[in-house]
Amino acid sequence: MSPDLPGERLQKVLAEAGLASRRQAEQWIREGRVAVNGTLAVLGQRVEPRDEIRVDGRPVRQLRRPPARRQVPDSVWLCHRSPGDDLQQGLIPRLPRRAGRRFVAISPMPRVDGGLELLTSDGALAARLQRRVRDSIAQFSVRIRGDLNDAGRAAVLQGMLDDGSVLEIESLEASGEEGDASNRWYHIGARGPSGKAIRQLFERQGVIVSRVMRTALGELQLTRDLGRGHFRLLLPEEAARLDLQPAVAETAATVSGPARSAAARPGVATRARAPVAGSRASAGGAGPRSRARPTTGRRSSRR
Repeated sequence: MSPDLPGERLQKVLAEAGLASRRQAEQWIREGRVAVNGTLAVLGQRVEPRDEIRVDGRPVRQLRRPPARRQVPDSVWLCHRSPGDDLQQGLIPRLPRRAGRRFVAISPMPRVDGGLELLTSDGALAARLQRRVRDSIAQFSVRIRGDLNDAGRAAVLQGMLDDGSVLEIESLEASGEEGDASNRWYHIGARGPSGKAIRQLFERQGVIVSRVMRTALGELQLTRDLGRGHFRLLLPEEAARLDLQPAVAETAATVSGPARSAAARPGVATRARAPVAGSRASAGGAGPRSRARPTTGRRSSRR
């Protein structure tokens, strides 16, 4: 291989082709499942666009464009997942095939819960996003049966989990409206939590949690125009706020999913460890029982 054209590491090429994460690609190489130009690949091997790559005997089509020039909106999708829907069986099969064949969910919510999900077919970009969201503020809407007393609210603000770790809670607010019967909604902001940790935080206070919906992840907001089961490309300004690769100025179209649609609350955006009765800083949401008009966009491409 010419020193002027060192190529790219094989595991990176496989990840950018949307076949696997880099770590999984490395495991495939160790297992002898990857061949380059008819010879079994070795870990750390570099390849060029002219090289023939095969995984389990099947040819791999390399991305011809340099990775630095790729457009983030072509590979990152913002989705509104309904509680109980399986990503692999529900949303992902309906994404356009041109976007990739294997998608990685960034800090996915548990299947029983839902809300904002971020998917990408770029394994290297997925790793960068995963690191980014660990230090980002996420917003959740939590529906519980009954209500929290003052001691329970104070315990939630402390952020203590079962394993002794502590979540950094940024805000907690009770909804001004009650849900059906004895249900009550709370809106909580925390730094880098999983949906499972948020559910556990409330259950430790002796209440029954019936739903956890993620409404914001860092700078990304789940807006009311994106109904449940729908997805769209990242907007250029959203990609810019994530400080990723440059994005082109194109309008992201909502892609149609099931006809059902629901409103999502962006939650409290400002950092404020304040009493629960504090005012909401973000004005983009509606109450938990409100409904948004279903979107009517069509899928951007057909399988």
